[in-house]
This record gives sequence, structure tokens and C-alpha cells, in this order.
Amino acid sequence: MLDIRFIRDNPDLVQRTAQQKRLELSVTDLLNWDQKRRDLLKQIEDLRADRNRLTQSIATTIQQGNRAASEPLKEQVRQINKELTMQESALNQANEQCEQRMMSVPNIVSPDTPVGRDDTDNVEIRQVGTPPVFAFETLDHVQLGERHDLIDIARGVKSAGSRNYFLKGAGLYLHLAVQRLALDLLTSYGFTAMDVPVMVRPEALTRTGFFPTGQDQTFEITGEDKWLVGTSEVSLVSYYSDEIIDVTEPIRLAGMSACFRKEIGSAGRDVRGLYRVHQFAKVEQVVLCENNAEISEQILQEITGHAEEILQLLELPYRVMSVCTGDMSQKTYKQYDIETWMPSRQSYGETHSSSNVLDFQSRRSNIRYRDADGKLQFCHTLNNTAVASPRILIPLLENHQHKDGSIYIPKALRPYMGGIDRLIAPQE
Repeated sequence: MLDIRFIRDNPDLVQRTAQQKRLELSVTDLLNWDQKRRDLLKQIEDLRADRNRLTQSIATTIQQGNRAASEPLKEQVRQINKELTMQESALNQANEQCEQRMMSVPNIVSPDTPVGRDDTDNVEIRQVGTPPVFAFETLDHVQLGERHDLIDIARGVKSAGSRNYFLKGAGLYLHLAVQRLALDLLTSYGFTAMDVPVMVRPEALTRTGFFPTGQDQTFEITGEDKWLVGTSEVSLVSYYSDEIIDVTEPIRLAGMSACFRKEIGSAGRDVRGLYRVHQFAKVEQVVLCENNAEISEQILQEITGHAEEILQLLELPYRVMSVCTGDMSQKTYKQYDIETWMPSRQSYGETHSSSNVLDFQSRRSNIRYRDADGKLQFCHTLNNTAVASPRILIPLLENHQHKDGSIYIPKALRPYMGGIDRLIAPQE
């Protein structure tokens, strides 16, 4: 959420940002309701002042023994009370209309965010590692998963419908291993590891900026007034909602959780394999810090670096992309996506995302701290996907396959895989 005073002072910027993010918003309409609300508030304050003045006059008149003279004054008070009832009702309506429109206002974007329509306009920042060149006919992750008995998609679909799967044996252990690797790395950097609720109240999603714009991607638990999160960011930020916290040192949290996503709008896209599934697991970085753009920019680079370090430990080639305006969410100020090389796609595929949200979430969630002068400020929040599985298994299996059918296990994963250095396919 933006400060309404900022919107009043910068209506063209806010409207342009909404258009760049492809969001429906009329800033003019919002400001008209805002002005109406302010006008009504002034009228109500004036009416209350008149009522107080008349009430005092009534008391004085009665004290002077002139009750008859107080009756016209009492009638004026009655009329003011009627007018107040109508004006307060109108103010409630204006407040509701303002609040509804404020929920659609996007965060501004950083000056170095590229302007573009969709992910094809994202800008490459750097490449790390070289995509492998194979001297044999490669298999994709589904074929590798079936050959090694790691994945069963057919029975996942039979049991739960499209975009579902089973992970088996070493497939499950790989899934857990990449999460443990990420969690242990983040812990070494001072993050607090947390297991979080994945069923949350709708206000948690609204306050963190996932509702109303992302509601169509979220699974609802009918009759419970609960929703399933698509990222533990929702729970980790909500952990501090309506609190005054100490961010003398940034608060660094690492949430490990199951996540759920409807994938509305992706019909026919990436239907094969594990790229777009309804249920997955993530280790998410969330940081809360001072309301200082330099500090939060530094932390954005830090958490992006953690995700890169994990990919380097997994010995995978990747590239970092600066996300353009049209590919950003409502809440995001600046975003990087990390795309990992996937041989079966002959391209890079998104596996990680880092975002600086400034104080957009903390305003909605009412998370504040006291600055050096003791003044309450809304903190900045940031988030990053340290690792998401099973999507990360796609490049992990495909890049590390060998001609003999075996799959190399990166050194960093071996402690979590019982010390084995490769997966050997069963003899056919």
C-alpha cells in the first residue's frame, strides 16, 4: 500500500505505474473519493463543533433559569444529530470506496527497472556457468525420473488430477536435500529457520499484497475462511503484523513449507513434467529492515547472492534477469529472476525470484519500528526463493546426466544423500 499523501502528490506516476504493470486502476477515481472523504470529514468536524457550542449554550441558558430559551437550541442540536447520522453514513461509504481502490494501487518501481510488457522484455544482468554440451542423446527429467524410479506423474494425475506427481525413493531424498542445503546455508548467514502455517486467513494474503490481484491463483478451503499459501512469505511477513519491532539489525527469516498454486492462465503450457505443478516446496528468505532505500537495496543483492550460491553449490549454469514492469506483481518495487539452464527446453527456466517491496507490505500489515528519533516508521520487506522443488530437480537431473544413464550428485548434496556420488539406473 502506498501513502495516500504520496498518491495525491504523484497521481501521474501512480497511474503510469499501474499501466506499466498492466493493472486496472483509475487514480482520478480514487482521488475523487479521497476528496469526498476529506470533505465529509471536515463537515462532520464542523457539525460536531456546532453541536458542542450549542450544548454549552443550552447548559448556560438553563443555569440562568431560562428554560424556554433553551428549546430552540435543543431543536438545532436534534437537526445537527440527524445531519451527522447522514454524513457519517456517507463517510463510511467513502472510506470503503477509498479502501477498495487503495487495494488496487501498485507499488512504484525502481528507476533501474526496465519498462516492458512481459517476461520477453526482461533484461539479462549476468550469466554464470556454461550450459553443457552432450555427446549423446539426452533424456528429459521425466524420462530420467522414470528410468531411475524417482518420479511417478501418471499416478499423481490418477490420484489428484493434472499437474500432480509422486516423488519416490531418491527423488524424494533429492527434493529434501536441496531444501536442507538451502536451509543450512541461510542459517549460517544468520537467518532464523521457521516452519510456518500454510493455511492462512484471507487478511494475511491481503496485507502481504497477494490479494486481491492474485486471488485467482490461490486455493480456498471452502467453509473455513482459510486459503493455502503459494509462498511462506505470506506467513513470515504476517508473523509481525500489527507489531512494533526492532530492526536495528535486519530480521532475517527462512521459511520452509509446502506451497500451492492454481496455475490459472497456464492451460496448455508446460504440461509435461514438474515445471508447473499445483503443490511444491520452497525455502523462502524474508528480511525486514529499516525504511532506508540504500539498506534494502543492499539486502536485495545479498539475498539474490544467497540463491546464486545455492545454484553454484548445485553446480548448475544460470543467469540473473532484471524483471520488467509488465512482468512484476502489484507489490514489487524491484525484482530479479534467476533462470537455470534446462537442457530439455534448450533454454533457461525460472527457478528463483528476489524482490524488494519497500514499505508496501508493512503499511498494509501495520509493521513498524522506532527510528533513532523515536518516531514510528514502516519497515521495508524483501523476499527471495532460496530454492523451490521439484522445479529445481529439472535442471539438477538433466544437467548432471551421464551417457551410461547415471546421474551425478553435486558434492554439496552428498551429505544429505547418504554420501552417494551418483544415482545408478536399475538394469533394464
